[in-house]
Amino acid sequence: MAYRMVGDRHEAEDLVQEAYRSAWKSRRTYQPDRSERAWLASILRRRAIDRWRRKPAPAVLSGEAPLEVSVDGADPAGQTFTDEMQHALNQLPHDLRETLLLVVVTELTHQEAADLLGVPLGTVLSRVSRARSRLREFLLAATRTT
Repeated sequence: MAYRMVGDRHEAEDLVQEAYRSAWKSRRTYQPDRSERAWLASILRRRAIDRWRRKPAPAVLSGEAPLEVSVDGADPAGQTFTDEMQHALNQLPHDLRETLLLVVVTELTHQEAADLLGVPLGTVLSRVSRARSRLREFLLAATRTT
Protein backbone atom coordinates (compact mmCIF):
# COMPACT_ATOMS: atom_id res chain seq x y z
CA MET A 1 0.00 0.00 0.00
CA ALA A 2 2.84 2.41 0.85
CA TYR A 3 4.43 1.81 -2.54
CA ARG A 4 1.18 2.55 -4.33
CA MET A 5 0.60 5.69 -2.25
CA VAL A 6 3.98 7.28 -2.97
CA GLY A 7 5.08 5.52 -6.17
CA ASP A 8 8.69 5.12 -5.09
CA ARG A 9 10.15 2.03 -3.46
CA HIS A 10 12.64 3.86 -1.24
CA GLU A 11 10.09 6.40 -0.04
CA ALA A 12 7.64 3.58 0.61
CA GLU A 13 10.20 1.76 2.74
CA ASP A 14 10.81 4.94 4.76
CA LEU A 15 7.06 5.45 5.09
CA VAL A 16 6.53 1.92 6.39
CA GLN A 17 9.36 2.40 8.90
CA GLU A 18 7.76 5.62 10.13
CA ALA A 19 4.40 3.88 10.39
CA TYR A 20 5.82 0.98 12.41
CA ARG A 21 7.67 3.41 14.66
CA SER A 22 4.41 5.29 15.25
CA ALA A 23 2.54 2.03 15.87
CA TRP A 24 5.13 0.96 18.42
CA LYS A 25 4.98 4.31 20.22
CA SER A 26 1.18 4.27 20.33
CA ARG A 27 0.74 0.54 20.99
CA ARG A 28 -1.03 1.28 24.28
CA THR A 29 -3.81 3.08 22.41
CA TYR A 30 -4.61 0.04 20.26
CA GLN A 31 -8.11 -1.27 20.86
CA PRO A 32 -8.20 -5.08 20.52
CA ASP A 33 -11.82 -5.06 19.37
CA ARG A 34 -10.80 -3.16 16.19
CA SER A 35 -9.05 -4.59 13.14
CA GLU A 36 -5.24 -4.63 13.35
CA ARG A 37 -5.07 -4.09 9.60
CA ALA A 38 -7.28 -1.00 9.78
CA TRP A 39 -5.25 0.38 12.70
CA LEU A 40 -1.95 -0.04 10.84
CA ALA A 41 -3.45 1.29 7.60
CA SER A 42 -4.65 4.42 9.41
CA ILE A 43 -1.17 5.01 10.80
CA LEU A 44 0.39 4.47 7.36
CA ARG A 45 -2.17 6.83 5.83
CA ARG A 46 -1.37 9.56 8.35
CA ARG A 47 2.37 9.19 7.70
CA ALA A 48 1.74 9.45 3.93
CA ILE A 49 -0.36 12.58 4.42
CA ASP A 50 2.41 14.09 6.55
CA ARG A 51 4.87 13.42 3.69
CA TRP A 52 2.54 14.95 1.11
CA ARG A 53 2.21 18.06 3.24
CA ARG A 54 5.98 18.41 3.51
CA LYS A 55 6.63 17.94 -0.17
CA PRO A 56 4.36 18.58 -3.15
CA ALA A 57 3.09 15.55 -5.01
CA PRO A 58 4.86 14.84 -8.32
CA ALA A 59 3.21 16.22 -11.41
CA VAL A 60 1.25 13.74 -13.48
CA LEU A 61 3.12 12.72 -16.60
CA SER A 62 1.78 14.13 -19.82
CA GLY A 63 0.37 11.65 -22.29
CA GLU A 64 3.04 12.65 -24.81
CA ALA A 65 6.02 11.20 -22.95
CA PRO A 66 6.49 7.44 -22.73
CA LEU A 67 6.18 6.05 -19.23
CA GLU A 68 9.53 4.81 -17.96
CA VAL A 69 9.71 3.80 -14.35
CA SER A 70 12.75 1.98 -13.07
CA VAL A 71 12.45 -0.01 -9.89
CA ASP A 72 15.53 -1.50 -8.29
CA GLY A 73 14.91 -4.94 -6.90
CA ALA A 74 11.55 -6.62 -6.72
CA ASP A 75 8.41 -4.51 -6.77
CA PRO A 76 6.51 -5.41 -3.59
CA ALA A 77 3.28 -5.48 -5.58
CA GLY A 78 4.82 -6.56 -8.86
CA GLN A 79 2.63 -9.59 -9.32
CA THR A 80 -0.57 -7.62 -9.66
CA PHE A 81 0.41 -4.05 -10.56
CA THR A 82 2.22 -2.81 -13.63
CA ASP A 83 3.85 0.53 -14.38
CA GLU A 84 0.76 1.35 -16.42
CA MET A 85 -1.40 0.66 -13.38
CA GLN A 86 0.77 2.93 -11.21
CA HIS A 87 0.52 5.64 -13.86
CA ALA A 88 -3.28 5.24 -13.96
CA LEU A 89 -3.44 5.34 -10.14
CA ASN A 90 -1.44 8.58 -10.16
CA GLN A 91 -4.08 10.13 -12.44
CA LEU A 92 -6.88 9.48 -9.95
CA PRO A 93 -7.91 12.25 -7.56
CA HIS A 94 -6.39 11.74 -4.11
CA ASP A 95 -9.65 10.76 -2.39
CA LEU A 96 -10.49 8.11 -5.00
CA ARG A 97 -6.96 6.67 -5.04
CA GLU A 98 -6.72 6.54 -1.26
CA THR A 99 -10.10 4.84 -0.86
CA LEU A 100 -9.38 2.32 -3.60
CA LEU A 101 -5.99 1.44 -2.07
CA LEU A 102 -7.52 0.94 1.36
CA VAL A 103 -10.14 -1.46 0.01
CA VAL A 104 -8.19 -3.28 -2.71
CA VAL A 105 -4.55 -3.29 -1.60
CA THR A 106 -4.95 -3.19 2.18
CA GLU A 107 -8.03 -5.41 1.93
CA LEU A 108 -10.03 -3.44 4.48
CA THR A 109 -13.76 -3.93 4.39
CA HIS A 110 -15.73 -1.03 2.98
CA GLN A 111 -16.99 -0.27 6.49
CA GLU A 112 -13.46 -0.28 7.94
CA ALA A 113 -12.33 2.10 5.19
CA ALA A 114 -15.33 4.36 5.91
CA ASP A 115 -14.50 4.41 9.62
CA LEU A 116 -10.84 5.11 8.91
CA LEU A 117 -11.60 7.95 6.49
CA GLY A 118 -14.41 9.35 8.61
CA VAL A 119 -16.93 9.21 5.76
CA PRO A 120 -20.23 7.35 5.29
CA LEU A 121 -20.19 3.83 3.90
CA GLY A 122 -21.99 4.99 0.75
CA THR A 123 -19.18 7.45 0.04
CA VAL A 124 -16.62 4.65 0.17
CA LEU A 125 -18.73 2.45 -2.11
CA SER A 126 -19.13 5.32 -4.57
CA ARG A 127 -15.43 6.24 -4.50
CA VAL A 128 -14.31 2.67 -5.10
CA SER A 129 -16.76 2.29 -7.98
CA ARG A 130 -15.69 5.59 -9.58
CA ALA A 131 -12.00 4.80 -9.07
CA ARG A 132 -12.36 1.41 -10.75
CA SER A 133 -14.26 2.96 -13.66
CA ARG A 134 -11.65 5.65 -14.16
CA LEU A 135 -8.80 3.15 -13.91
CA ARG A 136 -10.50 1.03 -16.53
CA GLU A 137 -10.84 4.09 -18.80
CA PHE A 138 -7.19 5.11 -18.29
CA LEU A 139 -5.92 1.60 -18.97
CA LEU A 140 -8.11 1.12 -22.04
CA ALA A 141 -6.97 4.47 -23.42
CA ALA A 142 -3.34 3.47 -22.80
CA THR A 143 -3.76 0.18 -24.68
CA ARG A 144 -5.37 1.97 -27.65
CA THR A 145 -2.41 4.34 -28.01
CA THR A 146 0.21 1.59 -27.95
